[in-house]
Amino acid sequence: MTVLPLTKILIMIPRDLTQDIKTRLATIGGQVNGLIKMLDKEEDPEKIITQFKAVDNGLDTAYNLLLDEVYRKALAIKIVEVADACPGNCGNEEKIDFIRTQFPKFKMDEILKKFKEITKIGERVKEHQKKNL
Repeated sequence: MTVLPLTKILIMIPRDLTQDIKTRLATIGGQVNGLIKMLDKEEDPEKIITQFKAVDNGLDTAYNLLLDEVYRKALAIKIVEVADACPGNCGNEEKIDFIRTQFPKFKMDEILKKFKEITKIGERVKEHQKKNL
């Protein structure tokens, strides 16, 4: 998964999400300690692999919760910024409106794509504004 830099955008992570992620990480820490004990006891490799998968899944979930929160907010901010810059005659109104109305339905991989897309539209809108000054 490609992660875009969020330059010039300060996103605060909500406390409830922070607490959720911290709880998940604590659980994962317990699972890792359990894995170490299982390895020390030379337990069944199948059980060890199952525990590794649980740790991996837990990390993926925590990571995706955080990314979704940060990038969803960044996309929302960018949509508003670009929509405000387009006074209704910038040639990108339909695409901006589509992204704005579909925004709540986007999955994580779509959010990253739409962030890139709305950023490019924003650049075109700026160029349009410069030409019309």
